[in-house]
Amino acid sequence: MQITVTLDVMMARRKIKGRELADRIGISEQNLSLLKSGKVKGVRFETLAKICDVLDCQPGDILEAQE
Repeated sequence: MQITVTLDVMMARRKIKGRELADRIGISEQNLSLLKSGKVKGVRFETLAKICDVLDCQPGDILEAQE
């Protein structure tokens, strides 16, 4: 099973730019970019919770399991 990150889709729906989201959740734009591209091995629950709070979504809205 593979996990796909669809954070960019949710950001587009909420009309929020990467710089603004990074600032609001307290991470660098570079780390946010790596997260959006799926090039990270993991994400802290605290960071995921902050992303979902800012974007008003659930973790399942930005992470997809694919077989």
